[in-house]
Amino acid sequence: MTDTVSARRARLDALREKTLHRQVVAQESTGFSGRWSRRQWAHASLFAMAAMLAAAIVPGFDRPVVTQGHAPAPRHSMALALPPLRLAQAQGDSWQIVQIKRGQTLASIMKELEIPQATREKLLAQPTLKAQLRSLKPGMQIAFDLPVGGELRAVRFDQDASRQVELTVKNGEVHENVIVRPTETRTVVISGKVGRSLYASARKLGLTRSHVNTLTDEMFKYDIDFNDDVGADDRFSVVVEQTWRDGEIVNTGPVLAATFTTGQKLHSAFRFVRDGKPEYFTADGRSLRRSFIRMPIPYARLTSSFGARKHPVLGRMRMHKGVDYGAGTGTPIMAAGDARVKFVGWKGGYGRVVMLDHGRGYTTLYAHMSQFGKYKVGQRISQGSVIGYVGTSGMSTGPHLHYEFQINGVHRNPLSVTMPPPEPLSGAALAAFRGQTRTALARIREVENIIYAGDDEPRVAKAPSKNDTKPGRRS
Repeated sequence: MTDTVSARRARLDALREKTLHRQVVAQESTGFSGRWSRRQWAHASLFAMAAMLAAAIVPGFDRPVVTQGHAPAPRHSMALALPPLRLAQAQGDSWQIVQIKRGQTLASIMKELEIPQATREKLLAQPTLKAQLRSLKPGMQIAFDLPVGGELRAVRFDQDASRQVELTVKNGEVHENVIVRPTETRTVVISGKVGRSLYASARKLGLTRSHVNTLTDEMFKYDIDFNDDVGADDRFSVVVEQTWRDGEIVNTGPVLAATFTTGQKLHSAFRFVRDGKPEYFTADGRSLRRSFIRMPIPYARLTSSFGARKHPVLGRMRMHKGVDYGAGTGTPIMAAGDARVKFVGWKGGYGRVVMLDHGRGYTTLYAHMSQFGKYKVGQRISQGSVIGYVGTSGMSTGPHLHYEFQINGVHRNPLSVTMPPPEPLSGAALAAFRGQTRTALARIREVENIIYAGDDEPRVAKAPSKNDTKPGRRS
C-alpha cells in the first residue's frame, strides 16, 4: 500500500514539473511575464497613435454611422459669379517691369530679354530714350511689352513726374507717344524724434539721404554737434514739397525749411534763392553758410603751422606764411570761398599755384599742386569748387598743400583769423524772405502742436497746400 502511495506521489510530482516547464516555455515564447516591458509599451503607443491618425486622415473614419432608415443629409454645389478680368489679364498681360540695378545699362537689359539687335539699335537711336540714358539711375523702372515667344511691341518709361513716354515697335519701325499724367504738388511737414538714430528715424519718415545731409551738413552743422549734442527725445521738423501721381509719391523736392529742437533750444533754417542760387538762412536773414572753409582739403592732417620755422629744404629759419596739410598725391583741393580766379600757373618755389580773389581785400593761395582744375583766370567759382590736386611741385619734400590767407595783402593765420560774416539779406530780398519764413514757421507749429500735444509717435502731417482753397485754411 505504501509502495502504491509512493508511486502515485512520484507520478504527481513528475506531472507538476512537466506542467511548470510548459508554462515557463510559454512565457518565454510570448515575452509576457505578467508585466509589460518598455519595448512593449512603446509598441502599444505607436499602434494607438497610428489608429488615431488613420481615423483623422482616411475618408470615412470621421463620418457618423448611418443607421438603417436614416439617410445622410444631401449636399449641393453652388456656382459663384467672379468679377470680370481686365482685358489685359484675359488676353495674357505681357508687360514686364524691370528695375534698374547698379551697373546695368539699357542695352544690357534688352540683350538679357533677347530683344533682337536690330530692334535694340532702333530703340537706342530714339532722341527721347537717348536723353533718358544719360540720367539712368538705380531704382528707375522701364516696362517692356514682350509676349512669351513673340516680338517686342512697346517700351514705356517716365520722362519726368508728369510725362510718360511709350515707344511702339510695329513693322520694324519705332513710333513715339507721350502720355501726360496729371500730378499734384503738396507742401508737407515731416516731423519726428531723433530716437536711436537721426538718420534711421528720418529715413523711416520718408526723408531721403540727401535731405538728412542737408540738415547735418548745410543747415545746422555750425550750431549743433550731432555726435554729442543730440538726444533721443530731441525733435526735428522739415518742410518739403512732394509730387503725387496716381496716389503715389513720384518726387520729393529739397528742404524748404527746418527746425531742430535740442533740449529747450530751437534752431531754424530756411531756403531762399539769392542771385539765382539757393542758400539757407537764419530767421533774421543771415546766411548759414560761412564765407570761408577753414580747411580747404578733405582727409588731411596739419603738418606745419603758421609762423617762423626752419625750412625743410633750405635748412635755415624762415617765416612760414601759411599752413601745410599733408595728403596723398591727387587729393582734391577746394576753393575756400566764393571768388574770382586771380592766378593759375607756376610760381617759383611754390610750384603749381592757384590764387583766388574773394573780394573785400581777402585772397587765398594754394601751392605745390600736381595738376590744376578746369578753371581759368577771371572766372567766377563757388565755395567748394575743386581748383586743383595735391602734389609736390616746386620746393617741396613730399606731397602736401601749402595754404595762405591774406587780408589786404597781409598774411594771416588761416586757423585763427576771424572769418568775415556772409552778407545778410536786405531790401526787397529780405522782405520776400520774411514772407516765406512766416508761412513755413506757421506750418511747422501747426503740425507740431497736433503731433506732440498727446502723441509721442512721429508722424507725417500735411500742411495747408498752396493749392488748398478750403475755407479756414491759408497758404
